[in-house]
Amino acid sequence: MDNLPRLLRSPERAHLVLADGTVFSGFAAGAAGVCEGEVVFNTSMTGYQEMLTDPSYHGQILVLTVSHVGQTGVNDADAESDRVWARALIVQDLDETPSSWRAADGLEAWLAARGVTVGWGFDTRAIVRHVRTHGALPGVLVADGSDPAAFRSAARSARGTDGLDLAHDVACTRPYAWTEGPWPTMARGDAGGPLVRVVDFGVKRSILRRLVGEGFRVEVVPPAIDPGVVLADEVAGVVLSNGPGDPGAVAGARELVAEIVGRKPLLGICLGHQVLGLAVGGRTVKLPFGHHGGNHPVRELSTGRVLITAQNHNYAVEEASLPREVEVTHINLTDGTVEGLALPRLGIESVQFHPEAAPGPNDAAGLFARFAERCRTTREGS
Repeated sequence: MDNLPRLLRSPERAHLVLADGTVFSGFAAGAAGVCEGEVVFNTSMTGYQEMLTDPSYHGQILVLTVSHVGQTGVNDADAESDRVWARALIVQDLDETPSSWRAADGLEAWLAARGVTVGWGFDTRAIVRHVRTHGALPGVLVADGSDPAAFRSAARSARGTDGLDLAHDVACTRPYAWTEGPWPTMARGDAGGPLVRVVDFGVKRSILRRLVGEGFRVEVVPPAIDPGVVLADEVAGVVLSNGPGDPGAVAGARELVAEIVGRKPLLGICLGHQVLGLAVGGRTVKLPFGHHGGNHPVRELSTGRVLITAQNHNYAVEEASLPREVEVTHINLTDGTVEGLALPRLGIESVQFHPEAAPGPNDAAGLFARFAERCRTTREGS
């Protein structure tokens, strides 16, 4: 019996206790423990390593709707940061042994070594239906052999993401240069290219790679940076990155972006898009259960073209709150929420979705080329 894979050796039970008292049960893997977080589900068919290492999942228990997880293992190239940010992972079926030439380790062993708890054998369809019906809920994943009834009170008092500044938890604390480009040119940084500064609210590596691929020199700076550093003469443009949590709670972000608006070409992505919306006078609202997945249809209003996009957010910019001079450029075809903003005369564009994908489709990758052209045109005209 000792030679059996660990997942087949009389596994411990695990339980997801939601704030409304609902309990779902399965088995425990990864690191034993009790984890608290907001429960969200992602509908992508692939890309679990990118999701787990995406800083935007900080504070959340990630439920995957795809039936089988772990077949391709994990590898260094697919990591979007240097650690796992999701609080825990819940899946229907977990493959312990990968079958991929790219795999450097199995998913379950990799998560266990990093202290991350996994629930498997759960009815993920039932969890997703509950969240879609009742809205995003915090909860507690109990995976240490404890009685779930003992955690009902903890689940009721568990916090979601409202009012939490999670971006400062995941962001860098000092500037650093990024030179790695997109696959297959994995080390392409152009020492003579224009400089772009990326305000780090929880940036994914794939965003930085795309920027290098457009010929930029890339420097990542913390969100508590002095506006003068971001606006220095040598800076060709500014990117506001993705990140976790409530955009309205990110200390100093709205004020920083308000200083940048109109003074440098600007690209906002996900949380960066939301912070831009706040900086120009809009409001953000929390969606019932967010958008998380690689199959979200978005219409580009100027062309009528529909993009299939990768998304990962719980908040959206409220269209009715925006000043008249702000142009809505994209809308979500599922619920009509704002997916893009622009102030064309100021060289500003932002999108709620992820143009870098990772995981997801590449329909919107052209946004990076458009940003590069704005930066070049602005510098040539100055």
